[in-house]
Amino acid sequence: MFDFDKWQEIFGTIRKNKLRTILTALGVFWGVFMLVFLMGAGKGLENGVMTQFGIRIKNSLFVWTNRTSLPYKGLPPGRFNQLTSDDVKAIREEIKEISYIAPRMWVPSGEITHGNNSAAFDVRGELEDIYHIMAMEMWKGRFLNQFDEENRRKVAVIGDRVREVLFEKDEEVIGNSINIRGTQYKVIGIFKSLQKGEDASEEEQTIFIPLSTAQQVTNRHNEINWFVCAVKDEYNAAVIDEKVKRLLKKRHRIHPDDPQGVGSDNIAEEFAEVMGLFTGISLIVWIVGIGSLMAGVIGVGNIMLIIVKERTKEIGIRKALGATPYSIISMILTESVFITTLAGYFGLIAGMGIILLMNAAIGEGGEFFANPEIDVSVGLGAIIILVISGAVTGLIPAIQASNVNPVIALKDE
Repeated sequence: MFDFDKWQEIFGTIRKNKLRTILTALGVFWGVFMLVFLMGAGKGLENGVMTQFGIRIKNSLFVWTNRTSLPYKGLPPGRFNQLTSDDVKAIREEIKEISYIAPRMWVPSGEITHGNNSAAFDVRGELEDIYHIMAMEMWKGRFLNQFDEENRRKVAVIGDRVREVLFEKDEEVIGNSINIRGTQYKVIGIFKSLQKGEDASEEEQTIFIPLSTAQQVTNRHNEINWFVCAVKDEYNAAVIDEKVKRLLKKRHRIHPDDPQGVGSDNIAEEFAEVMGLFTGISLIVWIVGIGSLMAGVIGVGNIMLIIVKERTKEIGIRKALGATPYSIISMILTESVFITTLAGYFGLIAGMGIILLMNAAIGEGGEFFANPEIDVSVGLGAIIILVISGAVTGLIPAIQASNVNPVIALKDE
């Protein structure tokens, strides 16, 4: 049942000591605010860095060939071995731990035209697997498929920046054509990059055509420049990296111990290193945040001790008039919990407000800082912890107050 007299006394005490109450509440407010703000900012930094990978499946490998550094089976060092589509086929058949594999062929294109508009863009021969690996999404139309590859179709998927440059604002793009090296390619789709900043802009200045078409128009049948493959989640990318290298070295007669014949970039290892960094950052955030929270709670406890000391005579009179220990404890605890809860709530609101303002200010342009966000349950959990901690710290002075001897209290000056 709501005790109006008790709350009237609590608010009366707060009004008498406005500055002390404000400073006490400020410690709690700052603790919650710092925890929410630091966690939101840390998440924004993590999101921004993650977009720089430019890849959807983090358990992935990029593989290419270099000049050999060791002689092997009568062959001299310094040889360059060309990757082929047959290598990709062999990897698909022999290494079942790979879910997707996407070979690439660069196409020298010169200026690409449509109507009176022209510009230079990257043109790549790709397979449909690249869409499952790289960080992109279709905005309109569709991506390349197996039928495009098998029939060497003259079709193209263009980046959004390519659309902006080559096509008029209200012009229909899907089904229209662009001219690459004197050949008309039908546009079947427009993609957008899921990266941020300059990386996204660079990726969207790309045109994808079927790999078989790229090999045909460049007269490099069966050749590829390099490939990226995605490893199934239950397998270690480092182990698959070695299996892929062994297979390619065997196929191209490269010394098994040659460190340069086949090169690779293990995205899974890089991703693990970055995630380890953010785990450390998260730990630091929690240490700082919890430290700030505890400082606020201790401040509330100290103020309650001071309040009990100042009101010793009043508490003695209450006990002399028949007040129970429970009523004394309840009054002190209620004031402690009220100050803690109210200050913590405003700290949560302020922290979330700053995160929302940061999100609105950054928008889509953040390159290393994107979409700062906070789990509301974390903030609410912090307030619950604060309320419990405030009750516990207020319990000591409350019990002390309930044990006051009325005779001695009435003599207190």
